[in-house]
Amino acid sequence: MAKVSISLDAELVVEVMVLAGIGSPQNAVEAVVRDYIARGHRTEARTEAREPGPERVEITPPEPQG
Repeated sequence: MAKVSISLDAELVVEVMVLAGIGSPQNAVEAVVRDYIARGHRTEARTEAREPGPERVEITPPEPQG
């Protein structure tokens, strides 16, 4: 797997570590990114389920009059 190196504000990373209870800055940032991706997938799944599909309309023929 390819690795990416970035610079982050140390206070942000420390806050994530404290909130998540994770002792490693690397693991803390990975956890946030993985959570963000998972949330996106859940949102996609919910919105796809709500999109209106073709409506079913039942048409009953009129009763013969006579």
